[in-house]
Amino acid sequence: MPGTTTLGAEVTNVSGHCVWMLIDDEELALPYSEFPWFKAATIQQILNVLRPTADHLYWPDLDVDLSVESIRHPERFPLRAKSTFQPRHSPDPPPGTL
Repeated sequence: MPGTTTLGAEVTNVSGHCVWMLIDDEELALPYSEFPWFKAATIQQILNVLRPTADHLYWPDLDVDLSVESIRHPERFPLRAKSTFQPRHSPDPPPGTL
């Protein structure tokens, strides 16, 4: 009985600058400057990655689709969405409460 072919894609590290992935036998970095969707994401959201085809990665919790080629060569894909992340602003405390 033939087995199911699985396309390998695994997040191996999340740092303050980028997400590292192992795709088949190739390690690739996704710097937040090029892939801003991951900067404010939780670890759980980043780890939940699917690879439906050899050149397609999908993060369902973030609704992010990327081609593997765009990770290898982001300069070839100049159009990219901007992150919708906006830091929360804490209002100034009322006078006399500090």
